[in-house]
Amino acid sequence: MALGVLNNLSAIYAENNLNNTNNSLQNVLQQLSSGSRINSGAAAGLSLVNGLQANSKALTQSATNATEGVGLLQVADGALSQVTNLLNRAVTLATEASNGTLNTSQASAADQEYKSILAEISNIGSTTTYNQNQVFTGSATGISKYTGDSSAAGASLDVLYFANLSSASVGDAGGAITYTPAAGAVLATINYTPVASATNQIDLSTTDLTTTANAQAALTDLNLAITDVAAQDGYIGAQINTLNSISQVMSTQQKNIVSAQNAIQATDYASATSNMSKYEILSQTGIAALAQANSVEQEVTKLRQ
Repeated sequence: MALGVLNNLSAIYAENNLNNTNNSLQNVLQQLSSGSRINSGAAAGLSLVNGLQANSKALTQSATNATEGVGLLQVADGALSQVTNLLNRAVTLATEASNGTLNTSQASAADQEYKSILAEISNIGSTTTYNQNQVFTGSATGISKYTGDSSAAGASLDVLYFANLSSASVGDAGGAITYTPAAGAVLATINYTPVASATNQIDLSTTDLTTTANAQAALTDLNLAITDVAAQDGYIGAQINTLNSISQVMSTQQKNIVSAQNAIQATDYASATSNMSKYEILSQTGIAALAQANSVEQEVTKLRQ
């Protein structure tokens, strides 16, 4: 091999290889210390990982959204249970007043208790709240519960409807769930469609037990009111089941997303540890090779002696 001093190709090759080895070693050490195999914006998988992280966060919150919706529905369900108990007591009073054997004092007492029951139903309707918001508003727009993975295709709205609740508006026979795609099919809505009919919400505010005839008329309305409250409660129960299912789906989907993210991003410690040992050895041999290449260059000076 000819000796020269213009270009030490052996040293150049050794230096390049040593630099490559050290870069690989630094990358492995970063993976081991961070737990992530992707630690640079230049990495091909970073965009995918960031997208999966956004999906995971949205799904986690969506499960919470659905659970909060269940809480709202359970508050409404509890209130309607109280109303049903009051209506049952009112039925007892109306049945008693319909008999015609009560004296004036007894009939007056039954009517007073009946009116107290109606007042309490109105009170329940106005004071039942969730997160400081009134529940039984009768709002035509309802309360939307959003769930999804942050993408337009994976989003849906569960719209909850609550009829007015007072002695003048008791129950809702229109409580039924129907599936309706939203405009553009971007958001899928699980909707209840209110049925506009006077028979759906029975007005008890004008009823009384002052006479047997009035008591008998009130008894008819009370039975209809109980039926309509049961229908509304059935709708609420169905929505509780729906949102519980949605919450479970969101949670399962979130776990699967995290698993996929972990498969892409998480450091394979067995492989990384093996690579670290390999690159440490290559670094040591590379340094030795570079030293050897430089020492060969020094042989030229011996020719001058």
